Parts: sequence; structure tokens; C-alpha cells
Amino acid sequence: MSRNIILYIAMSLDGYIARKNGDVDWLDGDGSEPNADIGYDEFYESVDAVIMGRKTYDQILTFGEYPYKGTKGYVYTSESRSNNEYVEFTIENAEDLVRELKNKDGKDIWLIGGTGVIDEFVKKDLIDEYFISIIPCVLGEGIPLFKDNNPEIKLKMLKTAVVNGIAMLHYVKS
Repeated sequence: MSRNIILYIAMSLDGYIARKNGDVDWLDGDGSEPNADIGYDEFYESVDAVIMGRKTYDQILTFGEYPYKGTKGYVYTSESRSNNEYVEFTIENAEDLVRELKNKDGKDIWLIGGTGVIDEFVKKDLIDEYFISIIPCVLGEGIPLFKDNNPEIKLKMLKTAVVNGIAMLHYVKS
């Protein structure tokens, strides 16, 4: 089984994944289908590992109970932290971590965020699939999904859908 690194994330129409202070309180659709299935549960069943940055991890913990208990978590940080039952804190080179994970049997690997980790994975061309949901909101400022000076990466559209006003785009490297 070949494991893929999948960037599965939402952004505002103007390209931000969070407000400047990290808030994601705007991650709603337009209200046209408030209880619509956006496919998250199906996606989550397809992964068994998650990769994220320390700020993203810390923010997730403010929402309550750690939501990814069914996966192996890897959190990039330069801070000294002790691993716990859900996550391993690492400073490992991204290419080495990806190689290690892809050489193990398992499901796909979810690259959650934030921008710093995503930027490293983009610059090293380590992302196999991009699943980006565009929320119908213009923030005006915030934390951008992509930083500057990225390599050109050609993608092929796999699927599009619109649910609750959210444009969901699924690409694979071509």
C-alpha cells in the first residue's frame, strides 16, 4: 500500500488559514446547507498519521480534548517537549520523516498545518495530494496558506464539490 502525504486544509477566499491571532472562528460555510456532509469523516478514516506544527498543536488543544486520538501524531517544534500517548515531538528533517512513514505499512498521512510546516513540505515537494476547501469569506489579513518563493508544482484536478458554499478542491501531483 502506498501512503500519500495529503494537505487537507481550509482557507479563506483570499488565501488565509487563520486570523493573525490564529483564530479560525470564520470556518463556516454560507449557511445554505448548515448540516451538510463535507466529507471530513470519510477523509479522516483514510489517514492514520497526522503531521503539524507546534502552534497548530497548541491551538488544537484549546478546543478541548485532543481530536486525533485514532492517529499517530508528529509535531514539529524546536522546544523541548515530552512525547505523549498521541504525539511525538520532533525536529527531524521533513524528508527523513516522510521517507520513514512511507516505508511503513499504513493509511495516508495528513499534513494539518501550520504555515511553517506546510511551507517546508511545499518547498521540498513532499505533498502528494492537495485537498483545499475555500471558505466563502474574505479575511483581509491573516496567516497565509502559502509563503513566497515556492517551486512550481504541477497538479491534476481529481474532484471538485460545493457544499454549504464551500468550494472543495482535490488535486494530485501530476
